Amino acid sequence: MDQSKYNEMQAMLHKLEDIKNSQKSIIDKINHVITDLFQHPDKDLEKAMEAAHETASKNVEKIEDAIEEYEIKFNKAQQS
Repeated sequence: MDQSKYNEMQAMLHKLEDIKNSQKSIIDKINHVITDLFQHPDKDLEKAMEAAHETASKNVEKIEDAIEEYEIKFNKAQQS
């Protein structure tokens, strides 16, 4: 693999990791809101946060799967 292709694929992996970390940060922020709702209950907001948490968690899983698949491609390309 030439250096420019290596750099391009490496940069893509870094971007994917950044997206994953951003999603995890969103989950953390949602958890803070959920915790705050113990002190100031709001059923509608709680439902919304639970739905957002579920969606963000699924996004993390999808991104992790994408990273894993891309890493396999990256490793195969390095061996060529």
